[in-house]
Parts: sequence; structure tokens; C-alpha cells
Amino acid sequence: MSGGAVIGWDMGAALQLGAALGLSPLIIAELLPPIEAAMVRKTNEEI
Repeated sequence: MSGGAVIGWDMGAALQLGAALGLSPLIIAELLPPIEAAMVRKTNEEI
């Protein structure tokens, strides 16, 4: 695929996954944005 890019994660799904793992929603909301930014950047470097 040429010209594609990832712009972000489905944060609702990420919050549900964290909840299923027993994580506090406050912790998830605090930690996910910087993790998402790093993962999106790395994914876009590879596509």
C-alpha cells in the first residue's frame, strides 16, 4: 500500500482492553497517549 498512514488507535477499544486486563481507567488514560504516539510514529516509519 502506497501513501497510507496510521493516524491513531481506536481508543475506545484500547480502554476496553485495559479494563479487561484489570487496569484503572485513570492509569490507562494517562499512559495510552504517549504510547500511542510512539507506536503510530514507528508504524508509519515502516509503511
